[in-house]
Amino acid sequence: MPLRHALAGVLILLGLVQQILTFTGTVLLPHGVGYALWLATLLLWRDIPYRTRYQAGALAVIGLGMLLTANWHYGADIDWLAIASGNTYVVAMLVGVSFIGLIGNRNDAKRPLGRPVTGKRGSAGTWLGVHLLGTILNLSTVFMIGDRLARRAPLTTPQLLALNRGLSSAALWSPFFASMGVVMTLAPEMEYSRILAVGLPLALLSGLLTTLELSRRFDLTEIAGFSLSPRSLLMPVAMAALVMLFHFQLTPGLGIVSIITFLLPAVALASNLPKGPRWTLHRVRQHTLTRLPAMRGEIALFLSAGLLTLGLSTLVAAATGSEWTLFARFGSLQAIISFLAIVASAAVGLHPIIGVSVLASTLELTGHEQTLFAFTALASWAVGTSVGPLSGINLSLQGRYGISGYHMMRHNLGYALALSTLVVLALLGLDAWL
Repeated sequence: MPLRHALAGVLILLGLVQQILTFTGTVLLPHGVGYALWLATLLLWRDIPYRTRYQAGALAVIGLGMLLTANWHYGADIDWLAIASGNTYVVAMLVGVSFIGLIGNRNDAKRPLGRPVTGKRGSAGTWLGVHLLGTILNLSTVFMIGDRLARRAPLTTPQLLALNRGLSSAALWSPFFASMGVVMTLAPEMEYSRILAVGLPLALLSGLLTTLELSRRFDLTEIAGFSLSPRSLLMPVAMAALVMLFHFQLTPGLGIVSIITFLLPAVALASNLPKGPRWTLHRVRQHTLTRLPAMRGEIALFLSAGLLTLGLSTLVAAATGSEWTLFARFGSLQAIISFLAIVASAAVGLHPIIGVSVLASTLELTGHEQTLFAFTALASWAVGTSVGPLSGINLSLQGRYGISGYHMMRHNLGYALALSTLVVLALLGLDAWL
């Protein structure tokens, strides 16, 4: 193993440790998480697959170019020491989630998996499993279920599409999703009960649409799906219960992403300690030197996408100022136009959070408009992340399972169009209800 791989693994682990320490109010080095992760990425840069390396490099260069333009042309004040911190909280969560591999023993992967669930039932099981557990565990559910499916054979396109859509559609209603956290900040007076009444049925329709479409487009006879049996659900349900315990009782001040970041490594360590400290240390060392450097592709993509997001948001804010208002009133027509614009921007590579944040900064929302805006933002997030090649879910699938984000985009275009039609109808109905 090259020395730089070992050093990079240690730096990635150090980034995770620093992120966890910030939850206690301890900061070893301002922006140290970003510095550690970026330095590890640079050490591993030559080993990143060419396509991923090219994409990550382009994102980083464009993001830096936008920051320079905002600074030189518009006089924006840039905190240059902080530009390495974009998306570090997501990367730290992904690193924490990787410790799932330490739960149990090495023989677990050799145990027979039994007869797989295939066909429509298997596809529906994958979507439903990811959707239900993903509402709480977010992106970590995709890895739990995806890795289990990958034990049989490399994941196929229909399996990846079910994983993608099961998670992304949870943004329509889950109170624990990052999208809901963003929306609650931008529209604090929204009525969640109405969001739930519209978003949950729409999410279930997206699951039905996914099951029917995949069974029509692909031969699912031999494609394994996720079984919703008690045995297969044991670990993810137990983790979801632990996350809820920490969220509501033990650490109510922390968000779901932060809890997952420290909880999964803690559970992994606790599951190994009965075999002794030496065994535990050995497994952590092996994980640090092998598994963490292997995450170089997804880490590079997320860090570069974070730099792009920072650059674009800074440039837009500097160019437009804060005095301009996009719409005098935010009704169903304005909501539909905004939704379509954000989804279109996601399809060309911008994360929906950019469009949502820019939209919010150009509106003066009053009364029920906040609820309509909130659902517009959540629906844009749900559809945009499914189809966007640079969304968190597609970057993760690309980094973890080697599938191109643009491949996912092409296969999701029809789904996005159908779901967008349902969203437009939902926006019209919600506006009338309000």
